[in-house]
Amino acid sequence: MRALLQRVTEATVKAVETDEILGAIGPGLTVLVCTMDGDSEAEAEKLARKVARIRIFDDPDGKMNLSVGDADGSVLAISQFTLAADTRKGNRPSFSGGADFETAERLYGKFVDALRAESVSVETGRFRTHMQVALVNDGPVTIWIDTVNR
Repeated sequence: MRALLQRVTEATVKAVETDEILGAIGPGLTVLVCTMDGDSEAEAEKLARKVARIRIFDDPDGKMNLSVGDADGSVLAISQFTLAADTRKGNRPSFSGGADFETAERLYGKFVDALRAESVSVETGRFRTHMQVALVNDGPVTIWIDTVNR
């Protein structure tokens, strides 16, 4: 699985067609999540542990030494299949490396459940929905994680 983490002071995600706010957080992480072909529940759990434990929040000395939980933050987790983009050939990205929709939805759900099991407060977008994400990147701090060396 792949994820793009952004440390934020606030973030929201809304459904475009209905203008419904699906999730909103204050300080924490916005995590864009992509399930790749061949990923399993083990990758979803591994990614959740990494997101919950990665130390990218400042401690009292100004060092990145705290996890999202240590910093009393939340996570806004959003499914993002375009992280599967392969741009090596031509100018039109290929998404053939991404998991099929059924698998992706199941593993995204497993990721969210595993993150909550790590005692992290989680808000979500809605799978297979056209959404708009608004966020204020703090730092800016943006981290890329891939559970498999591809």
